[in-house]
Amino acid sequence: MKNTAFKVHVGNATQTEVDDVNIEQGAMLVTDESLFMGFNGEQVRVYPPQSDKMGLGWARYDDTQYTSASRYSFTTTAFTIPNNKGFVIDTNINSAIDYYAANKLRAEFENDVYIITIAFKAQISNANGHVDIYLEGGNGTPYDRLRDTITFPKGNAVEHTYAKTFQYYADEDVVTNGVSVKMLPSHWGTIHDIIYFIQRTQNHKY
Repeated sequence: MKNTAFKVHVGNATQTEVDDVNIEQGAMLVTDESLFMGFNGEQVRVYPPQSDKMGLGWARYDDTQYTSASRYSFTTTAFTIPNNKGFVIDTNINSAIDYYAANKLRAEFENDVYIITIAFKAQISNANGHVDIYLEGGNGTPYDRLRDTITFPKGNAVEHTYAKTFQYYADEDVVTNGVSVKMLPSHWGTIHDIIYFIQRTQNHKY
């Protein structure tokens, strides 16, 4: 039978010794390195934060369709940046849903906060041109204000490498329908080697 802790300091305890203590709801167990609290019958490490219990995590999604050998061509019309999720790392996602699915960024809970880094290689036909990269929601929330303008100073049709980062929160529509990553070019060009790295920095459920 496990011992019961209400507010106990156990010093340099091993994880096995901590596991042998039944921490009551709202009670605290303190070691020299960590602080645990009883919550819904579980031991939750409050400090340092236990990301899997808080639902914090990250995932990487690589497009494998458009490479240097077969690039995605665009014109001057806005388009959704393609990513087929051909290669995925999500062992530390700690989420019931994918952060990216069906060509859209996804959120598990309303008011969650995420950071996305969009890495890619691109070129444009006119070095004086530019490309706007931005997020687009569907219900009037101005996600398109999360926008950056990239230029191509190396010259006409010369490949450039980019990594753009945006932080965003999820409204109800993002939870239901997702949000798109868009580009609006001033001239024709190509894009390839696209990677989305997404991290959840706040889980609104906790």
